[in-house]
Amino acid sequence: MTVDITPLIAPWGRFSLYTFFIDAEQPAVIDTGIAGTPVDGIAPELEKLGRRVQDVQWILLTHGHIDHLGGAHALWEMTGRTAKVVIHEADLKYLQARRAHVDNYLALRADYIDDPEAEARQTEMAERAISGEMAADVVVSGGETLDLGGGVTVSVVHTPGHSMGSVAYVVDGQNDVFVGDAVQVHGAANGFPGYEDPDAYRASLETILELAPDNMYMGHPYRTSQGTPYPVILEKETAEKAIRESLEIEERIRTVAQQAFEQGIADTDSHYSPFEAIAEALGYEGDPTLEPSPFFTTLDGYRRLHGRA
Repeated sequence: MTVDITPLIAPWGRFSLYTFFIDAEQPAVIDTGIAGTPVDGIAPELEKLGRRVQDVQWILLTHGHIDHLGGAHALWEMTGRTAKVVIHEADLKYLQARRAHVDNYLALRADYIDDPEAEARQTEMAERAISGEMAADVVVSGGETLDLGGGVTVSVVHTPGHSMGSVAYVVDGQNDVFVGDAVQVHGAANGFPGYEDPDAYRASLETILELAPDNMYMGHPYRTSQGTPYPVILEKETAEKAIRESLEIEERIRTVAQQAFEQGIADTDSHYSPFEAIAEALGYEGDPTLEPSPFFTTLDGYRRLHGRA
């Protein structure tokens, strides 16, 4: 059986967020945007399809970042608290507590961005963008199959790296794959790919390449080397190109970072500090202080990988 899938776009600041609707017997929404997305985006878009938000029986989260789960509690409330919320065990903490998002910022980026109000600012943002704290109905680890009824099943594939609890959802039989933010290419609005664990990110790209998606559904409009956004849905050939390009970019960043760490990094007056030489070698000219600040998240990952505390 072929099931219809519809992308639902939810803007947030400089970014476009993508959520998706699987029109199965037990309808599912993939990712939820931020706090206001269910009311401002998901509900009216479903009405255009002749469906109600109350019809949604599954809320499938690709990972735990604010822009993907911020609307989960609100959407769950709108379904009458009947939809099953699904997330990977490694990112469950982000669904359960806003504070986990603040702690993630303080652990990965606060050391690089000079902002004495960072904790207060991140706390306020989490309060505003996350609609509520909650438990998950289904906590996955990868390898599960979710039954959406009527012969439609969805397989869960663990794809850590961007976050450690990232997953891809595969619609079985038609090989449609929702990758969330696991395929970054050249990044989105910040122009730099973001991942916490470089080795895990690379391995997950290889995993997705092996899945060979017939259609790959992206979490954001990630960009080519020319800065052109990829579309929300990538057909087979374009999907493979984006995955292979992501692997090539990761290899280049890895090589440049390794050379820099071997030569020694140092604090400078640059806002790329202490990774100024890496930014220069990569030709990166974006503003690394703009949230979600993938430049510092990614390079902190390589710094940890090379044992440079």
